[in-house]
Amino acid sequence: MKQALIFQGGWDGHEPAEVADILAGILKEEDFQVKVTDTLETLENDDLTTYDLIVPNWTQGTITDEQLKPLLEAVRQGTGLAGLHGGLGDSFRMATDYQFMTGGQWVAHPGDDGVTYTVRITDENHPLTEGVDDFEVVSEQYYMHVDPAVKVHAVTKFPEAEGPHEPNGEVDMPVVWSKKWGKGKVYYCSLGHVAEIVRMPEVMKLMKNGFLWAVRGQ
Repeated sequence: MKQALIFQGGWDGHEPAEVADILAGILKEEDFQVKVTDTLETLENDDLTTYDLIVPNWTQGTITDEQLKPLLEAVRQGTGLAGLHGGLGDSFRMATDYQFMTGGQWVAHPGDDGVTYTVRITDENHPLTEGVDDFEVVSEQYYMHVDPAVKVHAVTKFPEAEGPHEPNGEVDMPVVWSKKWGKGKVYYCSLGHVAEIVRMPEVMKLMKNGFLWAVRGQ
């Protein structure tokens, strides 16, 4: 049986415990044994290389070197890493090595919550987007600073909301991407501001696909 670790916490506005429960449910349906923890001490106390998949769900916060280094090393050795929204894309803002591994960092959500936008699938033949067509979301629209090494699988168009970014013209902002970190696979989806968004069928499917793609040995 595949082993997965979810560590959840940080800013409560992202409903980390509830979202972690949803993500754990997806994994359990795929016959993963799942450990959910609400402390970063798990990262230094567990042997992270024994997990086939690690799912960060921790917005903002601070991570120590003693916690980060084992995480970086486990993924380098082949443990998969997958997550969504601020739980992976806005974690540990001062930890640049973490951002180097994950492939990007949230910097803004113009218009805040309630922006209506389309997620456009750009890589429809990839296992990460299998079974998902273009769809509309009413939520935060994440503006990311993105590693040019990532492979982009879905995008959204900016600008939709007003702001000082508008004079730059239209850009396609990555929503779903993947990359490698050593032998490990990294998957990110920027959707999932609150549990209600995570429960959208399209987001559930994208996360299932991401978990199964990123897991060790796939």
